[in-house]
Amino acid sequence: MIPEPDILVVGGGLGGVAAALDACRAGRRVVLTEETDWIGGQLTAQAVPPDEHPWVEQFGTTASYRQLRESIRAYYRQWYPMRSEALALSRLNPGAGRVSKLCHEPRVAVAVLEAMLAPHRAAGRLTVLTEHRPVAAEAEGDTVRAVTVEDLAGGGLRTLAARYVIDATETGELLELAGVEHALGAEARAEYDEPHAPDTADPLNQQGITVCFALSHHEGEDHTVDRPEMYDFWRAYRPVFWPGPLLGFLAPDPRTLAAVPRTFVPNPDVDPLAVSADQSADAGDKELFGFRRILARKLHRPGAFDSDITLVNWPLNDYWRKPLIGAGEQVAAEAVAEARQLSLSVLYWLQTEAPRADGGTGFPGLRLRPDVTGTADGLAKSPYVREARRIKAVTTVTEHDVSIDLVGPYGGTRHRDSVGVGNYRIDLHPSTGGDNYIDIGSVPFEIPLGALVPRRVRNLLPAGKNIGTTHITNGCYRLHPVEWNIGEAAGALAAHCLGEGVEPRQVQADDKRFEEFAAVLDRSGVQRHWPDVRGY
Repeated sequence: MIPEPDILVVGGGLGGVAAALDACRAGRRVVLTEETDWIGGQLTAQAVPPDEHPWVEQFGTTASYRQLRESIRAYYRQWYPMRSEALALSRLNPGAGRVSKLCHEPRVAVAVLEAMLAPHRAAGRLTVLTEHRPVAAEAEGDTVRAVTVEDLAGGGLRTLAARYVIDATETGELLELAGVEHALGAEARAEYDEPHAPDTADPLNQQGITVCFALSHHEGEDHTVDRPEMYDFWRAYRPVFWPGPLLGFLAPDPRTLAAVPRTFVPNPDVDPLAVSADQSADAGDKELFGFRRILARKLHRPGAFDSDITLVNWPLNDYWRKPLIGAGEQVAAEAVAEARQLSLSVLYWLQTEAPRADGGTGFPGLRLRPDVTGTADGLAKSPYVREARRIKAVTTVTEHDVSIDLVGPYGGTRHRDSVGVGNYRIDLHPSTGGDNYIDIGSVPFEIPLGALVPRRVRNLLPAGKNIGTTHITNGCYRLHPVEWNIGEAAGALAAHCLGEGVEPRQVQADDKRFEEFAAVLDRSGVQRHWPDVRGY
């Protein structure tokens, strides 16, 4: 029997975990549900190494996010047979990938996140229900009373009531289930006067999803998978805005849209200690194997590992033929199934037909790693979801707040109610509406509390990609450290409102009440404003 929680957090991704942690630290009883058997969302079940800003090692994150990062490094130092030179690095990059200063395996992040939650579970403050999916919500007027979740492993339904409900799902499911006003897909340019918005609104125009997977390479071995059912389709597929077949190493540069060849060299013979992961200086995405490498064999003692491990989240396996959200369960299921077939087809193409530098074709030594993703088929537990339903919020962040072309290199909106910071380019992948990449320079930005407060509903808060952004600005607010910050602020706000007998809209609207809440965030190590980053 589960005691009725003060706060129900639905969705165990980074935002959900951060929300639960902060609410528990405030002494509140919390139930956290998660659809898969791994907490961590995009960092774990979706198998995506963290996308972060260039100053992440110095500033620009919350204290608890820094704890997560340093605990991941400590895990490798404690348990992996690392070279002494690697052990000595204060800023160890375990995978020596170029996408992040902290490329690592999903299972390590799961272990660390579980450890962070463990004291609260032991104290009885936190109950975690994995493999539970929300299927219904009960709302009365402007209040969400309860959420019903389905037990995917054991069967049956469970209805959970709470005074505050936090939607940390990957697609903003509770917004639909509870009738919370929200936006979906692309807004029309006229709505917010965003230069990169389309002329006409299209709710089904959403960023593509990606089913990621992990690979190692073993020269002289043959690990070729069975020919996927849709291989012939994907082998012939050539999008109208693509410079060649999707299954190929020629793809658009996201920032210029120029056709740029990618290279693929398994287990490159370079010292991983020499790898620089700074996308502000070099996107690093032109050599595919090393881009999202999550284990570098040369960081470890000789013979410990016979291959690197890399994570496949490339232009080749982005899927955008059908929308995941808003077109019904059948279309969503078809989208996921086709995305999985695309990823398996990319793998089969790599093993059998991909051009090699020596003039040959195919890399049969590529081995799919189900042990890394924690699944039977080797694909990630969940597709990487870049876009969700978004609340109609008190504050909507638009391109005018963050685009460097509109605000200048040192501009950007400063919010009196800032509850955190973030930075990333406005990075939109090809979409179900037929858009190519939209990649726009942005400035370091703040997270306004108003973007977490629904206009009508009084006790539901978002904790991820479902805050009050637009289709365009979601492209820079959707990444790992920002999602964590949003979740942490949502958990803190729910706990604060319970303790003070106030509501989120009152905290956001009243300067004195907001100052009191801001002091709570400050004490917990949430950075709410950027320092002057010029010169870094």
